[in-house]
Amino acid sequence: MTAVDEHHEIRELAAKVAAEVFEPMAAHLDETRGPVPLAERRRLGDLGLLGIALPERFGGAGAVLPQALAVVEEFAKVCRPAAFQVFEANTGPAQVINHLGTEDQRRRWLPAIISGERTMAVAISEPDAGSAATDMRTRAERSGDGYVVNGVKRWISNGGEADQYLLYCRLSDAPGSKGIGAVVVEKGMDGLSFGPAERLMGFRGIPSADVVLENVRVPADNVVVPAGDFGRLFGVFSIERLGNATMSLAIAQEALDRTRVYVQEREQFGKPLVEFQSVQLTLANMLLRVEAARLLIERAAAGAGTGLPDPLHTSLAKCTANEMAKEVTDLAMQLHGGNGYTEEYGIERLHRDAHGWAIAGGTPTMQRIRIVSEMLGRRFDQRR
Repeated sequence: MTAVDEHHEIRELAAKVAAEVFEPMAAHLDETRGPVPLAERRRLGDLGLLGIALPERFGGAGAVLPQALAVVEEFAKVCRPAAFQVFEANTGPAQVINHLGTEDQRRRWLPAIISGERTMAVAISEPDAGSAATDMRTRAERSGDGYVVNGVKRWISNGGEADQYLLYCRLSDAPGSKGIGAVVVEKGMDGLSFGPAERLMGFRGIPSADVVLENVRVPADNVVVPAGDFGRLFGVFSIERLGNATMSLAIAQEALDRTRVYVQEREQFGKPLVEFQSVQLTLANMLLRVEAARLLIERAAAGAGTGLPDPLHTSLAKCTANEMAKEVTDLAMQLHGGNGYTEEYGIERLHRDAHGWAIAGGTPTMQRIRIVSEMLGRRFDQRR
């Protein structure tokens, strides 16, 4: 079987499972804000969808990143909470363990993530450190044969639900990014607690809560990245940004697909909506934006293979896809008229989620700064 055939086959499998199993529960998860049940996460693991881009020796498929992104896209079209499980396992913090962790850490944590038994969330943002991530104050101080961690993390997707947290924190007194590294904190450790569940505009079915650390003792072998390797951490974070861009792409593609059908069926003034030139122009603009974003994502993903994507290509893809999804879903609501504003048609849910993915993982504004930085090969100090 060729690589093209494999890619097509896994996309078809993902689309089938997503439509038959997860699409029927999507509206309920949105309404109740409840997470994907453990049994369904295990089903994803049994199907091999949580380890597509992770090594075979730990139960994964060892496939290239584009295959994982194809699965994320198919799930995200119909059920973002289920897509998030695939996203988090294949493009999220597990990739930091895969690329930067020790062999022992990979052996300890990756198999359970790949099987769906356990989940790992990433914890970066803080109450006073969002886009300015290097302002973080959460600190891990050496104590005996381990570390004691104190701090608060905010806007943590899967916060309170995940079993483990890849925690970005200060591991030394060095200023700025030089003192930042990452440790894994596990649910159930003394001193680890969670704030109340956030009630977000979108992202429903993907729990979000503060992660509070009060004298949490972490063994030394849970340190994944020592102080001073913040740059390497964000290098691997490029994979997560491509997963994020793919979520936005899927949302926009679904909005376009539903609109394409709707404007041909819905009649006003005695003829289908699509017969009006203004509708044709809007539909054309939606397709132009979706396809442009798709090509940018495909370029960045193809360049990654089983390694890391080019950071410039990644930021171009994420910025474009995030803004595109907000625009395309808004246009879809307009073309659906009053129906687009109802929960029944699902367009408003797509629009709400589009805004969430544009905020997560670095806003379009921050991506633009990264784009110029990568383009010119220099860094800009936002504090001066």
